[in-house]
Amino acid sequence: MIKIEIDNHSGFCFGVEAAIKKAEEELAKGTDLYCLGQIVHNDMEVKRLENMGMKTIDYETYKKIKNVNVLLRAHGEAPETYQIAKKNNIRLIDATCPIVTKFQQRIKKAYDEEPERQIVIYGQEKHPEIIGLSGQIAFKAIVIEDENDLNKIDFDKPLKLYSQTTKSALKYQKVADKIDAKANGKAEISKTLCRAVSGREPDLEIFAQKYDVIIFLSGKNSSNGKMLFNVCLQKNPNSYFITSVDELKKEWFENIHSVGITGATSTPKWLMEKAQEKISAILTE
Repeated sequence: MIKIEIDNHSGFCFGVEAAIKKAEEELAKGTDLYCLGQIVHNDMEVKRLENMGMKTIDYETYKKIKNVNVLLRAHGEAPETYQIAKKNNIRLIDATCPIVTKFQQRIKKAYDEEPERQIVIYGQEKHPEIIGLSGQIAFKAIVIEDENDLNKIDFDKPLKLYSQTTKSALKYQKVADKIDAKANGKAEISKTLCRAVSGREPDLEIFAQKYDVIIFLSGKNSSNGKMLFNVCLQKNPNSYFITSVDELKKEWFENIHSVGITGATSTPKWLMEKAQEKISAILTE
């Protein structure tokens, strides 16, 4: 009998969970609800909510609509988004994660107090969280995606370094150490990682080694999904990244004794349970 278990530490982080709950509450009232961008980087969960009546829109559409209800996802938004809402009589349901809100306030305060100091953020330049953060200071932040971007920084000037909340703690530390060495004491390193993501790394390393095969469910665009999957892959080469249970392959489960199922902080538990059921069905074919 092959053991198939779901990671107890997996599922939505509290920020995403709160955003999903707000959307469900509004839809239950019969509210016509728009969401600015994907509410979560998981196509299956987005489809579930859209089937309930939610409509996902992009920024160009957002700028044109008026007198509607729009949900802001957990990633956070730049001030311009709120200005447009006021101008176009848009009712906002703000589901920005409180950790992100606090982060935005920190960056704005740091810039307002010392506008000559460089604000450097380690993260993905086009990620919605980064856009919202940089927007707090009129998009003057220097965004670095890896060590190859360090040439964007003027190491003769003081700087404050932050990280996108969903990045790897180990990779952030590596980048921070390089910047600190180059800055000759002129760099201030901030701790802005979300523990719900970075705190999962050590747990996931243990989980990945407990099973013969690891099935990792995540949306392709999930930043923390890519990072957490790599944690699994480093500890267990028989780790497979899938976005849907339809991608499961029978040959993955031949001559094994155990399967572990996990995912990103944007992966719903119901999807992992569906994978568990599908694997059980495959094994009884």
